[in-house]
Amino acid sequence: MTQTISPNHDLARRLREERLIGGLQHFVGGQWVASSSGETFDTHSPVDNAFLTQVASGDAQDIDRAAQAAHEAFRTWREVSGAERRRILHRIADLIEARAQEIAVLESIDTGQAIRFMKSAATRGAENFRFYADRAPGAGDGQSLPAPGFINYTLRQPIGPVGVITPWNTPFMLSTWKIAPALAAGCTVVHKPAEWSPVSATLLAEIMDEAGLPGGVHNLVHGFGESAGKALTEHPLIKAIAFVGETTTGSHIMRQGAETLKRVHFELGGKNPVVVFDDADLDRALDAVVFMIYSLNGERCTSSSRVLVQEGIYDEFTARIAERARNIRVGDPLDPETEVGPLVHPRHFEKVMSYFGKAREEGATIAAGGERVGQAGNFVSPTLFTGARNDMAIAQEEIFGPVLTAIPFTDEADALALANDVKYGLAGYLWTNDLTRAHRFAQGLEAGMIWVNSENVRHLPTPFGGVKNSGIGRDGGDYSFEFYMETKNIAISLGTHKTAKLGVGQAPKVDKTVVEG
Repeated sequence: MTQTISPNHDLARRLREERLIGGLQHFVGGQWVASSSGETFDTHSPVDNAFLTQVASGDAQDIDRAAQAAHEAFRTWREVSGAERRRILHRIADLIEARAQEIAVLESIDTGQAIRFMKSAATRGAENFRFYADRAPGAGDGQSLPAPGFINYTLRQPIGPVGVITPWNTPFMLSTWKIAPALAAGCTVVHKPAEWSPVSATLLAEIMDEAGLPGGVHNLVHGFGESAGKALTEHPLIKAIAFVGETTTGSHIMRQGAETLKRVHFELGGKNPVVVFDDADLDRALDAVVFMIYSLNGERCTSSSRVLVQEGIYDEFTARIAERARNIRVGDPLDPETEVGPLVHPRHFEKVMSYFGKAREEGATIAAGGERVGQAGNFVSPTLFTGARNDMAIAQEEIFGPVLTAIPFTDEADALALANDVKYGLAGYLWTNDLTRAHRFAQGLEAGMIWVNSENVRHLPTPFGGVKNSGIGRDGGDYSFEFYMETKNIAISLGTHKTAKLGVGQAPKVDKTVVEG
């Protein structure tokens, strides 16, 4: 592992002293508060699993306080003009940019993600707020739908207080991705971040408060899914739940919210294929395949964790992947040279490590990696499985680490069948120079997002989301407003239509003996 000492370490020590020694609290109604119960939990550094900080542990009472605050704030926030919401959201973006290095270092300390990627994550967070800030003035816009004798028009209104539950991988960016459109729409928010990576959520709350967001518009409650999370999904004042995380948890949330008929938006798991045909630009395809599985420690929902390679180029292409995997720099996430840092938590580390034995048992070959790196922390070597079949656990289950499964295919029909033969359908990647095949294959692929001859390059106005077990709903552009807002139709009569008349004639006589009998 690399052990280079960089200026990031000095900043990290200072940030630990300034921000983490006192522990993390909830932010409710514009105030930093401890848990009602006084309970806390500890969080640890993925680098060595040493104590990092103490965190307030929320329960149903804390969630109720936050939901009540969001409910009260909604009465005024929904009336704030789009122009004023735009001003505040741009101010939030300014402060994120001003503190980008601080955000990146804290995120690396908390999650184990390499600092080289966390710098861009902070920048993406600012971009998310700017994008939705500029859409805030038009968030309520609808359509004119004239009909004979009527003028119909629609408008959109914020749904109310919403719950946002975010995951432990790149938590800062993903929090902004959910919270920014909610605020732009006129909703208020109760945010429950993942307990494995709570630090940057606290920083985001500080930034929004400093930017002038009114108290109660954004509320933060730390805690565990089975306590704080469950209370949030069941609370009657919370009108919708936006969740990013694991598929099984999504199904629990749907059940918990059913009693109160909550609207849900889920971005869940994936086992995304990248399909490489023999006519592709193989050098560019190689770069994209390696980047999309080994960057961000492989802990991303859109990672291309299955590579399907045409038979004629399978051996050569997978050999090139293996060579690149063996050369990836694993080490201290604060080192600018590090490409893969430690996995977020010992429990997740053990899960990822368990697939190396499964691969051998099922008959796959470990062409690269497949082992722990170092004796401390949660470091895993970038791994490639070859000789795999699509019915193996390593091809069907979401491993969520720097682990790639390579499967050969014969022709287009075989590739499409393999690509679709999983329960997930979040993203897909296709490499070919055959334009007709590219369109045909992309339209047949069961996934919500498909990139042709590219890695995941996000364009914020486009829809983001999956099919099958990968999610419900779409983020991005106006698609987010469809979730956070209700559409209302108003019909204005021009006075020209005729209304049927009832009760204008003489009522017939009724035989009371028949009625009473």
